[in-house]
Amino acid sequence: MESDPVERRGTWPEWAVFSYGFRPFFLGAAWFAGLAVPAWIVMLSLGIGSTNLAAPREWHVHEMLFGFLPAVITGFVLTAVPNWTDRPAIKGRALAGLFCLWFAGRVVLALPRVPPVFAAIVDAAYLPVLAGMLWREIAGGKSWGHAPIGVLLSLYAVANLLFHLLALNVMATDLPERLALGLDMTLLAFIGGRVTPNFTREILAQARRPEKPAPFSRLDRVAIGGVAFAATIWAAFPQGTVAGWFLILAGVLNLVRLSRWYGWFTWREPLVFVLHWGYGWLVLALVLLGYAALGVGLPKEDAVHALTTGAVGVMTLGIMTRASLGHTGRARHADSATVAMYGLVTCGAILRVFGAGTGLPTGLVLGAAAFCWSGAYLLFALVYGPYLLRPSLDE
Repeated sequence: MESDPVERRGTWPEWAVFSYGFRPFFLGAAWFAGLAVPAWIVMLSLGIGSTNLAAPREWHVHEMLFGFLPAVITGFVLTAVPNWTDRPAIKGRALAGLFCLWFAGRVVLALPRVPPVFAAIVDAAYLPVLAGMLWREIAGGKSWGHAPIGVLLSLYAVANLLFHLLALNVMATDLPERLALGLDMTLLAFIGGRVTPNFTREILAQARRPEKPAPFSRLDRVAIGGVAFAATIWAAFPQGTVAGWFLILAGVLNLVRLSRWYGWFTWREPLVFVLHWGYGWLVLALVLLGYAALGVGLPKEDAVHALTTGAVGVMTLGIMTRASLGHTGRARHADSATVAMYGLVTCGAILRVFGAGTGLPTGLVLGAAAFCWSGAYLLFALVYGPYLLRPSLDE
């Protein structure tokens, strides 16, 4: 039988960028993070915003929570799904279409004079489509052990829809923002708590060290459940003793969890050590958010940035670099450029969270934090972009 003319010409199979989920989405997320944060600084300085999300803050918050981070999650999930389900990877036209849908959401929310309802529909469509694709793969492979990821992605889609409904009615979007942040905490605890000890076990075995990260146990389940429960309480009641103490308790539980992975022995390989560092930011964020809910410590906004610029920023960059190296046939070792990325994203997070305490002008601190944080992702796009656009070395 004659093959399909498009496939016979090799249009999709030869496009390496659409051969695996991590390729377009990691690259897209990196470019977007590298450009959107400086754009927000300009918008903030000039007091301008887009037509659809008029205030600079709303555009910045939405695009980081529902634009940048879902792209990273998509890259990770679509790359991991074949291992979870023993099914073929989503690639070619399907992957290209999904990426175009994500990109369209970024465009319609950035351009002026786009009808707000149309922009909301385009952007809100992405996460339900992604969740549906994931559920199809989980069901097809009977990989029900990964159903929690499907549930979290489905809830993320609901949070984005709620954000748009409130924004279109000129109402405060605090609730869907907290829902998304709570889901981010839970995803980091679930996914980060899986990959970090696994990669650590591998590197310690290579170094012939006798220490091994503790296997997944009841403590891990309690720690993840504690984050999910505390995040739910905090989303509903952000100020108060109940939310505050549950967040602090979740932070302590995850600190104990982190201490059982022997991360200090991985400092010679930053590609693994950065995951421990990122998880440490999650612990810090939980504690800072807990104290903020109690009315002490850093302001809530700074505590939130310990989660977003710190935990999310460091952990996602660590996962993106390792996956990009490993899945393109390159040695899984952090070179000087990769270490520079880790340093920049860490400096950006520290400046954003603790910069106000220096007494320096707010604009200067925010500008320096944005320069470092977004610079880390721009560096990723420039260094890793060629790896993601070209075929793997082992193909």
